[in-house]
Amino acid sequence: MSPLQLTRAGWLGVACAALVLVAALSVTVGTRAVGWADIGAALTGRTETIGQAAVNLRLPRTVLALLAGAALGVAGAVMQGVTRNPPADPGLLGVNAGAALAVVTGIAWFGLSGSQATIWTGIGGAAVASAFVYAVGSLGQGGATPLKLTLAGAATSIAAASFTLALVLGRNDVAGSVQAWQVGGVGGASMAAIAPMLPFLMVGLLAAWATARHLNMLALGDDTASAFGVRVVWARGTALAAAVVLCGVVTAVCGPIGFLGLVVPHLCRLLMGVDHRWLLPASAVVGAGLLTLAYVAGRIVARPSEVDVGIVTALIGAPVFIAILRRQRLRGL
Repeated sequence: MSPLQLTRAGWLGVACAALVLVAALSVTVGTRAVGWADIGAALTGRTETIGQAAVNLRLPRTVLALLAGAALGVAGAVMQGVTRNPPADPGLLGVNAGAALAVVTGIAWFGLSGSQATIWTGIGGAAVASAFVYAVGSLGQGGATPLKLTLAGAATSIAAASFTLALVLGRNDVAGSVQAWQVGGVGGASMAAIAPMLPFLMVGLLAAWATARHLNMLALGDDTASAFGVRVVWARGTALAAAVVLCGVVTAVCGPIGFLGLVVPHLCRLLMGVDHRWLLPASAVVGAGLLTLAYVAGRIVARPSEVDVGIVTALIGAPVFIAILRRQRLRGL
């Protein structure tokens, strides 16, 4: 391995070690600390202790936070690579809001139920929203510029959120649960709810990884990528489809969690560079760790209550988004 590859592998190893530590904290730290002796007793079924409650409640939430964070981190890296747009993020580009609108519409007006149906509906809503944003952002001179995509995504997010709110007005039977879900969180996690996600997440992550080399070529421009033998339309379509699947699945189960897909790829580029063959795995590891850490922080700062991870990630991501816009100095419509 070259010195650069060794450095990248070292950083990836550090990120994996930090991820293990954060996952351990997520199980043991909360409104009440639980020792590893209690956790071990609960896992082996030797005794009924406070560790049993921790395992039953915290372990599914931790697993969901790890999976959702990895998916959103990879989705953000893919979207930024495909659009060559530094502020790209599933939340900012309206993808999460589109998935949320589709799920709420199905629940409120069509009696949608069941994990599989909800996940498919979320993926469909995410696909429609991403296609709409790209179409609107492509209008006018210059095509789909980063600023136009960002503005189109922001407008779509606001409109979808407004439609979602309008759908549940007067529906007291679903309004409470929908409003809590819209914040974005992992509080209602269970292994039964996580299991249906796994095939979709596997497909999305593998499809994203398959386009890693092509994303490197697309960063050089479509003409250059074509000259190197990349089928540009196929590569861009596959990458976007992978991001849509990942976002749709996470939104259907956790609700719309914003800014994670924005922050994670930028942080990983500082450590790994721009090679997507390293950036995508790093984004998965760092995204999983950051969302799990946000879950832990939300439990600590509001004891004995909890702050949903969607609020924590927004508090972190909003300043980062402003900093990115200032640094890029995006101009022109």
